[in-house]
Amino acid sequence: MCKPKLYEVVMNAIVTGASRGIGRACAIRLASRGDNVIVCYRENEAAAEETVSECLRFGVKALKSCVDVTDENAVRRTVALTECELGSVDILVNNAGVCGAGVFTEFTDADYHRIFDTDVLGQMYFARAASRVMIAQGQGSIVNISSMWGICGASCEVLYSSAKAAIIGFTRSLAQELAPSGITVNCVAPGVIDTDMNRCYDSETMSDLVSRTPLGRLGQPEDVAGAVAFLTSADASFITGAVLNVSGGFVI
Repeated sequence: MCKPKLYEVVMNAIVTGASRGIGRACAIRLASRGDNVIVCYRENEAAAEETVSECLRFGVKALKSCVDVTDENAVRRTVALTECELGSVDILVNNAGVCGAGVFTEFTDADYHRIFDTDVLGQMYFARAASRVMIAQGQGSIVNISSMWGICGASCEVLYSSAKAAIIGFTRSLAQELAPSGITVNCVAPGVIDTDMNRCYDSETMSDLVSRTPLGRLGQPEDVAGAVAFLTSADASFITGAVLNVSGGFVI
């Protein structure tokens, strides 16, 4: 009898930054199709528990894991927890990230490290730990969350844009390296999404961003979650190294 493909059985997913926003929407979307989920968070345990509760409504297994993505040992423990509790690591959604707006010449070394350590090294740490398990399995799916600013750049968000551009390059390179092991690596580049990260902008700025978005609205976390669900589904099994732009036409 042929061994069933991974996509035909229950999959186990790790979602970072899953206590709120895009990460939470991704965790719930994956759970809604029957995937077990490890809900990663850094500080807000109560919010993570809410995400877990929403996932459990679909009859799947869901656990929370407190992890600072800049701590490689903590990342390894989360991947080990997933293997121990769920049996495999089939999906990694690298979502956790921070931003920082300001004039480039005024950023400090601490700002550099805060953004790049979280948005770049954090994703690399998780991808490295998870891919070791996936290579042994002979299959798996990694989705890295970048940003449309990583494609086109943004004034007064030089560090954030640069970090997100690095994730696009990382995705394309890792996709080629892991493809022979049956692992897909793709990237989602969200546009202006209605999350806490964008609430640092005043109403005038947000209105301007909406007016520059051809579809004429803010994106919702669920819009990004749908893209992630597609890239980790059987329908996308022949897609790797792609950057899926979810910006409402802001970047074309």
